[in-house]
Amino acid sequence: MKNNYVNFLVGLFVLCGIGALVFMSVTIGGASISNSGQYTLVAKFENSSGLKEGAFVEMSGVRVGLIKSIKYDPKAYESVVTVSLDNSITVPDDSVASIRTSGIIGDRFLKISSGGSDINMEDGEEFIDTESSISIEELVSKYMFSQDK
Repeated sequence: MKNNYVNFLVGLFVLCGIGALVFMSVTIGGASISNSGQYTLVAKFENSSGLKEGAFVEMSGVRVGLIKSIKYDPKAYESVVTVSLDNSITVPDDSVASIRTSGIIGDRFLKISSGGSDINMEDGEEFIDTESSISIEELVSKYMFSQDK
């Protein structure tokens, strides 16, 4: 009888440990089970080099969302970035989405610069103004090969 009780406690302890690991993995990974309380916006860029799905979205220096997906539009020759934001975040419809770098050699993220409009963007709307990522390699090569010697 005592052996069954010990086995039950060990099994319960193992199940609690597995549950804690799953909870921490989901929390640290930033995943959510449902999309309730969130909406999506779309931004199109000529170049989204270095931007990855799951990267953060920032407004006024505060993380407000995540990059949900990045796809290529073969008709427009652009990358289409879908952003997921919390419902409590409002984005004026004249805001600008730009791809920035976190630090000197850091990861890329999407920065939303708020506009001054009184009308806010709705679920599924597209940014009118966007700024593509800047390639350091392209800037260096332009500088190196454009100088007169």
